[in-house]
Amino acid sequence: MGRFGAVVFIALLVLVCGSVRVRSDGSDHRYKDGESVPLYANKVGPFHNPSETYRYFDLPFCVPDHVKEKKEALGEVLNGDRLVSAPYKLNFLQEKDSISVCKKKLSKEEVAKFRAAVDKDYYFQMYYDDLPIWGFIGKVDKEGKEPSDFKYYLYKHIHFDIFYNKDRVIEINVRTDPNSLVDLTEDKEVDVEFLYTVKWKETTTPFENRMDKYSQSSSLPHHLEIHWFSIINSCVTVLLLTGFLATILMRVLKNDFVKYAHDEESAEDQEETGWKYIHGDVFRYPKHKSLFAACLGSGTQLFTLTVFIFILALVGVFYPYNRGALFTALVVIYALTSGIAGYVATSFYCQLEGSNWVRNLLLTGCLFCGPLFLTFCFLNTVAIAYTATAALPFGTIVVIVLIWTLVTSPLLVLGGIAGKNSKAEFQAPVRTTKYPREIPSLPWYRGTIPQMAMAGFLPFSAIYIELYYIFASVWGHRIYTIYSILFIVFIILLIVTAFITVALTYFQLAAEDHEWWWRSFLCGGSTGLFIYAYCLYYYYARSDMSGFMQTSFFFGYMACVCYGFFLMLGAIGFRAALLFVRHIYRSIKCE
Repeated sequence: MGRFGAVVFIALLVLVCGSVRVRSDGSDHRYKDGESVPLYANKVGPFHNPSETYRYFDLPFCVPDHVKEKKEALGEVLNGDRLVSAPYKLNFLQEKDSISVCKKKLSKEEVAKFRAAVDKDYYFQMYYDDLPIWGFIGKVDKEGKEPSDFKYYLYKHIHFDIFYNKDRVIEINVRTDPNSLVDLTEDKEVDVEFLYTVKWKETTTPFENRMDKYSQSSSLPHHLEIHWFSIINSCVTVLLLTGFLATILMRVLKNDFVKYAHDEESAEDQEETGWKYIHGDVFRYPKHKSLFAACLGSGTQLFTLTVFIFILALVGVFYPYNRGALFTALVVIYALTSGIAGYVATSFYCQLEGSNWVRNLLLTGCLFCGPLFLTFCFLNTVAIAYTATAALPFGTIVVIVLIWTLVTSPLLVLGGIAGKNSKAEFQAPVRTTKYPREIPSLPWYRGTIPQMAMAGFLPFSAIYIELYYIFASVWGHRIYTIYSILFIVFIILLIVTAFITVALTYFQLAAEDHEWWWRSFLCGGSTGLFIYAYCLYYYYARSDMSGFMQTSFFFGYMACVCYGFFLMLGAIGFRAALLFVRHIYRSIKCE
């Protein structure tokens, strides 16, 4: 498995690093005076709805004579990027003052289109020599209290301020002239001349540091203070929890071991109580073992995927405004790690004396991909109906299907065959009796759902502060770059999940309830349900998102993400509980 992981990582670096940047026609980013520098218009959309983006020329801007579409990497397409040549000519070191792009007579329909866009706070995004630039297309003048009194204006003059160092572009800023406006308030034809101005300024900032300004916002002192407060809060939670549980469990277990050892010496026929009483049932295989093994395999794969993503983030592959690299990495790593899911699921299924390993393998392959595929089909249909850039082109869908067919599925099958032939045994330290004992009636708070609520709350409380920043980055316009802090929080999440699952498993066994397999998985994964509940809070209380498309995208894809967390943390919780249960039953003598 170590060699397999190394191969995955090398293949991943080659594939991801090849698609990290928004390329500028193979340029080395060095230009001579007057040389053309690539400027691409990307997309427009409501500022508060990050998923609802449209092609730049869906709005009636000036269209150049020859619109050239840029070829994009898989991750850029998944990110909704659709780059086309922009109507502005920003040649290297050439200053321009109020140059006309075009003169247009906007029809009533075009005026209405622009007005609707201004009303929804539309912004535009472009790329100039790989540097992202953005600005608003207009403004609303709310003079009166009633919406009928509002005035709608379109910016018609854009100022480009470009900074250079020798023969390289270092920085670009865009300003819209607040005095150069077109009134769109009334439904009537309007004559408009779109203008632009270009100013060049020299800077000493080296080319290697030109992307730093995009990552500084998340590294500002007051933001860092909040992040460190989050980590301290999480660490305190972990220390208190682990210290409390370790003390209690060690003391209780020590007393149990002394008691059971004394019982064995004093009275062989004395009736057993507590977790030793159910030693003949504790390793009885769970119901629906094929589904259980599939959940374990998928959760292990998603854990591996997360670890690889963190490795790439920590070595600096993902930098601001290149989220296409993250999508490419997710697709590629998921495809390459499917063998891990097949191996773990089939190996564990065979350990549980399962016979139909082929069905188990199919279930493993569909367990996460199935719901994700159905969600994608629905959301892609919504995006097509809205003509949004989030709708994937047919070619991209074919590429993803080919990756799934030619990489994911064969690796899953190979992993499954390797798991079936591994001949691993379950290694239960005590023998299982022929007939299961009856579980005593327990109070309501010992039920599965109350235990899941208890198990999910503590890990969630350790990560919820950091969740806000992640949500604001993925579903907003903040930039998240402090991956080292995020990795620490992730480690804390794993530790808390493992400890709380072990504690609840012990209390369940002490109450003579031997059906701990599914309970430990559900308790471990229950943090995913809390994260989805946080999604509801974030959408309605912390964001300004609105509209059917944005709502469906947010809740649809977050459901898939939280489902992935459920499987991953469930697998972590079960593995921790299994180690604990094996340890305590190996430490006592059972007849």
